[in-house]
Amino acid sequence: MSELPGGPAPTADALFDAALAEEAAKKSGLLWVTPQGAAAVPRPVWHVWHDGAVHILVATAAGGLEQYVPGLVEASRAEVTVRSKDKGGRLVVWAAAVVVLAADAPGWPDAAAALHGERLNAHDGEHAPERWARDCVIVRLGPPEAITHGPNLPDGGHAATPPPTPATTRGPLPRNFSLGRRLRGR
Repeated sequence: MSELPGGPAPTADALFDAALAEEAAKKSGLLWVTPQGAAAVPRPVWHVWHDGAVHILVATAAGGLEQYVPGLVEASRAEVTVRSKDKGGRLVVWAAAVVVLAADAPGWPDAAAALHGERLNAHDGEHAPERWARDCVIVRLGPPEAITHGPNLPDGGHAATPPPTPATTRGPLPRNFSLGRRLRGR
């Protein structure tokens, strides 16, 4: 966060909020992204903090080898939720502008190198960025705006309601008699 030309210097609270968002995103391997829109659903994504913003590798179509976040590429804004690594609860939430970096964009090579360094279990190893250039885009979320943390976070759970399904159980599980024998034999 820097001073805008002719604008006021950022306050101490704004600097703290920006530092908290950056540090939380750097330490967390997973965050939740909710694209702006009526049917938006929070999605867990792996990411990397690079050049003052979160960068996410997103497949351009569902069913690809990389993560797919419906509506993110088309959205102009998104909400980012970072969880605490030790407790698992919401630590910080912020709004961010969505910028899509295609393979020919100026920032793409640096962002792809940062993502490649953090990518776990890529089946094509060192050739992954070549596949990403064909099948994926990199989404830049940031810089963070309207940062919320601490007592300002909502009290309610963030769990999504499971979608309705016609699936049912077949009935009660069969009785397991072997467990009782092992315990009584001691």
